[in-house]
Amino acid sequence: MTEHDLIVIGAGPGGYVAAIRAAQLGLNVACIEAEPALGGTCLRIGCIPSKVLLEASERFHEASHSLASFGVVVPSVGLDLPTMMKRKESVVNSLTQGVAFLFKKNKVTHYRGWGQIAAPGRVVVEQQSGDGLELSARAILIATGSSPATLPGVEFDGDRVGSSTEALSYPEVPEHLVVIGAGYIGLEMGSVWARLGAKVTVLEYLDRILPGMDAELAQEAKKVFEKQGIVFQLGSKVTAAHATKAGPTKTGARVEIAGQPAIECDRVLVSVGRVPNTRDLGLEALGVELGPRGFIPVNEHFETQVAGVFAIGDVIGGAMLAHKAEEEGVACVEHMVTGYGHVNYAAIPGVVYTHPEIASVGQNEEQLKAAGVSYKKGVFPFVANGRAKALGSTEGRVKILAHAETDRVLGVHIIGPRAGDLIAEAAAAIEFGASSEDIARTCHAHPTLAEVVKEAALAVDGRALHI
Repeated sequence: MTEHDLIVIGAGPGGYVAAIRAAQLGLNVACIEAEPALGGTCLRIGCIPSKVLLEASERFHEASHSLASFGVVVPSVGLDLPTMMKRKESVVNSLTQGVAFLFKKNKVTHYRGWGQIAAPGRVVVEQQSGDGLELSARAILIATGSSPATLPGVEFDGDRVGSSTEALSYPEVPEHLVVIGAGYIGLEMGSVWARLGAKVTVLEYLDRILPGMDAELAQEAKKVFEKQGIVFQLGSKVTAAHATKAGPTKTGARVEIAGQPAIECDRVLVSVGRVPNTRDLGLEALGVELGPRGFIPVNEHFETQVAGVFAIGDVIGGAMLAHKAEEEGVACVEHMVTGYGHVNYAAIPGVVYTHPEIASVGQNEEQLKAAGVSYKKGVFPFVANGRAKALGSTEGRVKILAHAETDRVLGVHIIGPRAGDLIAEAAAAIEFGASSEDIARTCHAHPTLAEVVKEAALAVDGRALHI
């Protein structure tokens, strides 16, 4: 039996970052991963490949529709989808290989296979050969991530009806793509294929898009997406979806909706959330009782009901975001070694990488009202910003919510160009307990998009300068 100080099961953003940080702190660390490439869903079939396609499709759309207004005339624009996909794979391979290099650099031992906890301090790695390799360690950290959820009556076939995994690799642009679910992933992948020429219909059970995000921004985002040609059917309960055939060949799909006509389309992207990967880990036999929807209960230091067994990331619930898992991984192993480790969940940003981008950190207006917290609001539009005008991207605004008495920043919500980058300042402000006055008094370079954040902070006190 090979001995380590820490065994991490799963090499996604939470797992591999935890392994590297633990090694930096002097632990002998092993990391078990079933897939041949390191990096987890995020690097292989999630965050990274989707952003590559979002960037590529945005450039295609810009060259086709917008560059002429900048004085750049492109006589003919064509789509080379295989090359676009090849570039996506190249970026993914580069980053997954980078994780492998970091493991070697930090002396993290990588085991290929499926990790199952046989007992406290003991893990069996089921290898491709069928052999079982036994490992032991003082601590075990579960970071196995999540998988796409589905709905009753929806039949995944890995081709015409599938998840975001299939949507990252369609062999051709669908004439009509139906997206089930108007959350982050559905809107991002829907945007990709809409820009490339597909008709996109988004079906959402709720009466709004982007559930959980600030309602005012979500409403504005819906209007922007509709201008881009995306069709929304809200309040739609999907009862079935399946591939259709003409003879022996699958040619399309059919989506059935309660009380509405069925939709015939080319492909269906099911994006209705994710479920934790907690099966076949040996948790039940170990004595770990799973919570609702299969999440692993943990204490404030990410330890499960079984001493020495920890869990982070998507498997413990909360925001299913790569950076949230990374923060938890670092906090978990730092507490193991130093006795200190904490994650401020009030300062975890979320970003939708559509065009324009949508980003949020902290509480939204609906949450503050429900909690009875008095607040002030400052809003400033990108249309009044010089840098946004230069970019030709003036849709959207920045909204800052601050406590009515203390002026402490409670939430920041942005829809507009490069919102995913701008939100970092807001996250730092919340992390350090800054006030809107602190942001307003901070000198922001001109001309930059960040000036919109400053102006929104000034607007909290009714003194925006450029509107």
